[in-house]
Formats: sequence, C-alpha cells, structure tokens
Amino acid sequence: MLIDFFYQLRDAKLPVSTKELLALLEALDARVISGSLDDFYFLSRAILIKDEKYFDRYDQVFGHYFKGVESLLEKLETAIPDEWLAKLIEKQLSEEEKAQLKGLGWDKLMQTLKERLAEQKERHQGGNKWIGTGGTSPFGAYGYNPEGIRIGQNESRHRRAVKVWDQREFRDFDDSRELGTRNFKVALRRLRQLVRQSEANTLDLDATIRATSDNAGWLDLKFAHERHNAVKVLLCLDVGGSMDDHIEVCEGLFSAARSEFKHLEHVYFHNFFYESVWRHNQRRNSERQPTFDLLHTYPSDYKLIIVGDATMSPYEILYPGGSVEHMNEEPGKVWLERLLAHFPHAVWLNPVQEPYWDYTESLRMTRELMGGRMFPLTPAGLEAAMRKLQSS
Repeated sequence: MLIDFFYQLRDAKLPVSTKELLALLEALDARVISGSLDDFYFLSRAILIKDEKYFDRYDQVFGHYFKGVESLLEKLETAIPDEWLAKLIEKQLSEEEKAQLKGLGWDKLMQTLKERLAEQKERHQGGNKWIGTGGTSPFGAYGYNPEGIRIGQNESRHRRAVKVWDQREFRDFDDSRELGTRNFKVALRRLRQLVRQSEANTLDLDATIRATSDNAGWLDLKFAHERHNAVKVLLCLDVGGSMDDHIEVCEGLFSAARSEFKHLEHVYFHNFFYESVWRHNQRRNSERQPTFDLLHTYPSDYKLIIVGDATMSPYEILYPGGSVEHMNEEPGKVWLERLLAHFPHAVWLNPVQEPYWDYTESLRMTRELMGGRMFPLTPAGLEAAMRKLQSS
C-alpha cells in the first residue's frame, strides 16, 4: 500500500526518496504512533516532506489516496459523526428574515460581547442574545447575523463576521505549480529590465559558429554575459478566508513570478495590512515580521504587487481593533497608506471578477485607497498592471 502511495507522491513532483520511505516503514514497525489515520498523516509528512511549501500538495495526494481508507474507518465509528450534529444546528433563514436583522455597529458589538461573556453561565442553542449555536445572536456559530463575531466554527458560511475568535491554519502557496501559468509568465515579462551581470560564462552559440567558421573549422568557443531581469518585486499575498476560493489562480501567479523575477521577495497577510506580516503560513503565529521592516528593508525602487480580494468588513480597514484575528492598534487604512508612500510603484491584483467590484463596500474602499491602481487577476489585467508599474 505504501509503495503505491510513494509513487503517487513522486508523480505529483514531490521530492521524496526511497531512503525516506524506508525510514517511514521503520517508524511504523517500531510502533511510534497509534493506529489512527491522523497520527499516520503527521508522521508520514514529518518524514517524507522537508519543505513547508510542499505541505499543500502533499495534503492533496494524501487525501486522494487515503480517502477510501478513511471512509472505511468512519463506518466503524459508533458515535454520531460531528458533521451530522453540525448540520442539525445550522440555522437557515429566509431572505426576509435576514433583512429584519440589523447590525449593532462596531463599538456596540464589542461592548455587548464583553457583557455577554461576563453574564453567560451555560451553553445556548438558538435564540438571539447569548453566545451559542444556530440562532440569530451576533455571537456564536452556525447561525446568521449581518454583523457578528464568529466563535467556535471552523470556516465561514455567510462571510458576514466582523471578527473571528478562532485560530486558523493557512498554507503557503505552491511556487512550482505550472498548470495555467504560461499566460501569467508572458504578462509578467512586460516588467522585465534585462541587464548583463557577472562574468561571461554563458555559451554564445551564434558567435561560436561564426568564430569556428572563420578559423576554418577549428573550434573557437565564445561566451557572453548572462542577462538577468533587474526588476525587484515585493509580492504581498492575502491568504485564508474568502481567498480560499482563489487558491488555484494565486498559485499560478506565484509560480510564474518565482520563475520570472530573480529579485523577488514575498510575504503573506490576511484580509488587510496591519502591524505585522509573515513569510510562512505554518509559522505565522510564532514568526511574524513587523510591517515597518518592509519599509526599512526594501528600498523604494521595489515594485509592490498586492494580491487579494479586498472582501471583508469595512471595520477591518477603518477601525482600530477591526482585524478579525487580533486587536490592532491602528486601522488597516493607515498601514496601506504607509506602504504606498514608501513604494510609489504599486498595484493591487484582485481575483474577484471585475463586474462584481462595485457590489462590495470594502473592495470599493480599497480601490480608492490604491488610487485606482487595482486590476483583475487575469492575463489581460496582469498585463495592464505591468504597464502601469513600468510607466509609474
């Protein structure tokens, strides 16, 4: 079974070796884990995968290969599956019922949450006041409220929450993804500024043929200086939440950018810019980088390319404490303005289709902050963005 799994990993271009497979078999033979599929997943990933950027691709292969095994194990469970229970408590309201609900507003929402936390003594389901499940209260999970705080729910359903109380796990984009990246590469080449660097160490075939002919057939090798793209790019990628819908196209862009720009730096953020960013999503809670470091590390000749759907609560842009994940001291708007002041050559690439931009308030606000320098994340939109960076 593991031999077939090993070959599927290799077919997915994952750098796994026979030595690592043997190490995994030795660990299983030594019974370092129990018999659960979750334990095997973490053990096999730790032994077989040495770079976090491959975690997402490994998860896809693992999920596809062991799907049948997992289904078999689930049949042996005697308890009612948790997902069945979750579906039972989900609250589905009609459009008329949703329209009758009104948001509390940011300050009132946070104050009310503090009061509920102090008063509530037990679990609640349904209803419109307490922190619970399946109701219309602004606080809880699997219900509906136009402006609420999501607590105890693993993913978004209506995308209406203004703050999320649960830690989320994000993954780095796969920089080796080739499917669908060709058009992106062609568009990114508009930003090229080729210069000759280093010693003459690249074989110049045409010059070699001419020189050899002039020497009556005696081989005369000619070398040229290698040319590199001198453009420097800082790529900022929104990850998680509503961006999960756009992972494939963002991975295509990321892979194309890694191949086209020698001087490329990248960081991740979630929804909007605040006081810190991160380079690896697996370590985003332990190894954050102050946003001020971007301003002090990279000079203003870097081209700033921001990728995100700009789809969020307007509070996240305008208010201190508006971030869905932490209590930020300064509004996201302030941080974006600082970045744009330092990096005058900047564009925002949006994976949301352009006809829908006017329907989202936060997207309109972000586009205004960018001074109109927002472009759709399509080959044509990317070409327009590269022309803008060249001319600015």
